[in-house]
Amino acid sequence: MSSPHISPGTAHEAHLLLVEDDEVIRSTVRMLLERYGFTVSTAADGLTGLEIFRERNPDLLLLDVMLPHLDGIGLCRRIREFSLAPILMMSARGDSLDVVSGLEAGADDYVVKPCESAVLVARIRSLLRRASFTPVPDTTPETAVLVFGELTIDTRGMDVLRDGEPVALTPTELRMLLEFAASPGVVLERRTLLSRVWDHAWHGDTRVVDLHVQRLRTKIGSDRIETVRGFGYKFRR
Repeated sequence: MSSPHISPGTAHEAHLLLVEDDEVIRSTVRMLLERYGFTVSTAADGLTGLEIFRERNPDLLLLDVMLPHLDGIGLCRRIREFSLAPILMMSARGDSLDVVSGLEAGADDYVVKPCESAVLVARIRSLLRRASFTPVPDTTPETAVLVFGELTIDTRGMDVLRDGEPVALTPTELRMLLEFAASPGVVLERRTLLSRVWDHAWHGDTRVVDLHVQRLRTKIGSDRIETVRGFGYKFRR
């Protein structure tokens, strides 16, 4: 980890769970995050990480892909069976298969190791902001509920229904859906979604956007979000 370039002390005591089998990396990352005001629990393998997650219900899970006993992909899937907490994956190689598998399993974002301290902390803070997101109350009661066919979105209560049944969305999926619903029929470029949903500067890699669109489609209807080749995605009215 290189020297951080952002100010510590603004984490508001968020509790993180770090699951990393390399003792040196685990200790280094923990000290870094504690310096920035986070409370950090750690685990050296996937099964222990799952147990600690169930016991302590952290605000965010930070996990390596390669873990003993239960790898990061498997742990991510297990967590998503009962929790929508933000998950940040760490991949040693940035391998395409690792990244895609992690995002498909339910991770919200990923970083490639070794990662600059400033980047890691910024990604964590972005995920925590997303998880605590509440919209600005600039809508009237009449316009707070949006209806698109069988899909109903309550932008004040943060509730989403499909055919009258609740839809469980992660904070990232919900933010993405709200961006689409705010501009129905308008093509949103991938870099626009990266900026608005992930707080990322454009860096050429759009896999995180594409995989989240796929996940969102499975929950709200495969035909609700249209792919506009060469441009991005469009939400059907």
